[in-house]
Amino acid sequence: MPFLRALWYYLWIAPHALQAIIVFLMIRRRWYRQFPMFFLYNCGEIVQFAILFGVSISAFHFGVGYFRFYSAGLAVSAAIRFGVIHELFGQFFQRYPSLSGSGRMFLRCSVVVLLLVAVGLTMSAPGTDTNFLLHTTYALDRTASILQAGLLVSLFLFSRYFALSWRSQAFGIALGMGILASVDLATSAMRLYGLISGRTSDFISMGVYHACILIWMFYLSVNERKSQRVLNALPEHDLDIWNRELQHLIQR
Repeated sequence: MPFLRALWYYLWIAPHALQAIIVFLMIRRRWYRQFPMFFLYNCGEIVQFAILFGVSISAFHFGVGYFRFYSAGLAVSAAIRFGVIHELFGQFFQRYPSLSGSGRMFLRCSVVVLLLVAVGLTMSAPGTDTNFLLHTTYALDRTASILQAGLLVSLFLFSRYFALSWRSQAFGIALGMGILASVDLATSAMRLYGLISGRTSDFISMGVYHACILIWMFYLSVNERKSQRVLNALPEHDLDIWNRELQHLIQR
């Protein structure tokens, strides 16, 4: 149908055009220094879109050649997204330098546990796709989504202990990544068990991706408001107390 075809191309092209604006904002405000992996993620998605769009209008169309490029781009994108999550953890632990080692250990343990869960769920999932390349691509996507959604849920659960303001750019980036990973995981599961068609799954994923781009644009286009939280009035179990005590022990 002409409308669905137009909607498809809009949801495919518009988010990447908005990502170009995000790249411009990050360069103009020098946020690429604070969030280099997120900056690289947006640049990579734009390059991947340009390649895939060029392949789609060439003689390859949406055949095997297209999905070879798509699979390679998905693997690179998943790796960069893990870098973004690691970067966000680093932003939150930066305030407490004595806890940075504990933060890295927490991140590594979470990755190991979630990786075992992701591999187990992926291996036990039925393979409904006759195309091996396509099935492998979706299996990789499910594994990455499980890992990223789990890490971001852990991050949000601990965020209040790091006095993380919902107005901060780091929170906005984490929010968009969390929504994107969760919806991708849900649509992949529904598609895998035949609850929705591949076309419907693609429309949902593309629409949510568009929404997440708008969330990132909003957080990057407004000035971050500093939290008015008074740290010296916090209870004794707060991480500020732990951080000071660890610093005293290190200096001894």
